[in-house]
Amino acid sequence: MNVIEIRNLTKSYGKARGIIDVSFDVAEGEIFGFIGPNGAGKSTTIRTLLNLIHATSGSATVFGKDCRTHAPEIAREVGYLPSEVSYYDRMKVLDLLKYSASFYGKDCTKRIHELAAYMDLDLKRRIDDLSFGNKKKVGILQGLIHEPKLIILDEPTSGLDPLMQQRFFELLRQENAKGATILLSSHVLDEVQRLCGRVAIIKEGRIIRIESMSDLARDHYKKVGVEVGPEADAAFAALEGVTNLERKDGVVSFYYKGDINAVVAHLAGLRIRNLWVEEPTLEEIFLHYYQKEG
Repeated sequence: MNVIEIRNLTKSYGKARGIIDVSFDVAEGEIFGFIGPNGAGKSTTIRTLLNLIHATSGSATVFGKDCRTHAPEIAREVGYLPSEVSYYDRMKVLDLLKYSASFYGKDCTKRIHELAAYMDLDLKRRIDDLSFGNKKKVGILQGLIHEPKLIILDEPTSGLDPLMQQRFFELLRQENAKGATILLSSHVLDEVQRLCGRVAIIKEGRIIRIESMSDLARDHYKKVGVEVGPEADAAFAALEGVTNLERKDGVVSFYYKGDINAVVAHLAGLRIRNLWVEEPTLEEIFLHYYQKEG
């Protein structure tokens, strides 16, 4: 079952670009990554999905319901953290969170205190006394206090220190283990790689790739390093599928796409001192597709 289904979603701002024919699904229980640089169309897609703005054409459903005609009903089961948060500055954190909880008709007091303790957030402080990072924690709690079935996060870790980022990631894993589906939009590729099973890459308003993290790495190039004498350089240069060949400090390194056995066959006749083969990072894959599509 798909929690989110987006079909040919387009949002036009006249001469300004929005999103164009965006289509993807997010399955129930999945942690799905949505990546692209700032301005690529991630937030526009999310805001359209949440009925905060209206699409020019195309369709989107959440829990099988049209995101426009059933928006209030859908919102009760969705937790949303926008990229930028702003609040009534003079309210205390606890009062703000209780006010937020009132929209869901639930007593979330216990949940608020549990999450605040986990994220090290002082509920007694006023909003205008908080740092940017602590305001982001308020947004995280606001999105999770009602235990939503779908969690949508738009650039969620900006302002959080590394320790708090780790706690937040663990919190998301816990919510996912309890059954929550998560859509994580980010330009910080490392956090997407650590959390997500699948990812959609968006460029200039268009989806250019949707793939599982494992398939992205498997179908892509590998990074190879060989500690070997300079006599081997020509053999590697002639091998089909080798790019970015260079030698530094006695090590030949290159990217390779193809049957890794061909590389092994080249190595069979050489005296090598060390060898390593690495999977590319998501950032390297991401840059490759942006350069390729460009």
